[in-house]
Amino acid sequence: MSNPVLNDKFLENERVLDSTPMTINGTINKTLILFLCLALAAGYTFSAFLSGYMDQAKMLTFGGAIVGFILALIIIFSRNKTVFKYLTPLYALAEGCFVGGISAFFEASWAGIVAQAIICTMVAVLMMLGLYRANLIRATEKFRSVMIISTASVCAIYLIQIIASFFGRSIPQIFTASPIGIGFSVIVVGIAALNLILDFDFIEKGANAMLEKEYEWYGAFGLMVTIVWLYLEILRLLAKLSSRE
Repeated sequence: MSNPVLNDKFLENERVLDSTPMTINGTINKTLILFLCLALAAGYTFSAFLSGYMDQAKMLTFGGAIVGFILALIIIFSRNKTVFKYLTPLYALAEGCFVGGISAFFEASWAGIVAQAIICTMVAVLMMLGLYRANLIRATEKFRSVMIISTASVCAIYLIQIIASFFGRSIPQIFTASPIGIGFSVIVVGIAALNLILDFDFIEKGANAMLEKEYEWYGAFGLMVTIVWLYLEILRLLAKLSSRE
């Protein structure tokens, strides 16, 4: 889901003393490394799924989800900064396995949907970055509060849906291809996209505050979490739209 890790607590206590500081360019480079790891793992799982190696693909998909969740918790709550450097690439690989399996499932049902989702995600990221750089949207305290509440609300809805599914139930309409379901997905895509503003803000503030170099990995990790969430929500929205054709 959304990124809970990029917040101001590090800006209050963590400063570079006698080492190289965090930079925006360094964070961008780390982000590219993480997405390369994610793409390689996703491509392998995606290929295994479409090639008919279903047992292997399912193992990679569910294993990636579990391992990725555990690694994310360690990264988020760890106070050892060296953890960021070594665990974030492993997280990207695990997340890639999960994303590749999910993508293959959607692609098998709606041919071409993955390429469309990737393009839409890239456009959304560039659009949010442009709005942020142009100072048209800033991460003010009010904006941050609205995003936190909105994201938490989406998490609560998904959690309720997961619990309900154990009893053969489902929240009416919003997870279907009905107008209400499509509207819900549009709102969630918007929330995920706007969370990128918080990520950009953390990275910029971290560089200005001269956080230690290891926080480039932390910023890249948080940005990747949000972008992957955005991609999955766009994939879900496109699937709903395709189902109505």
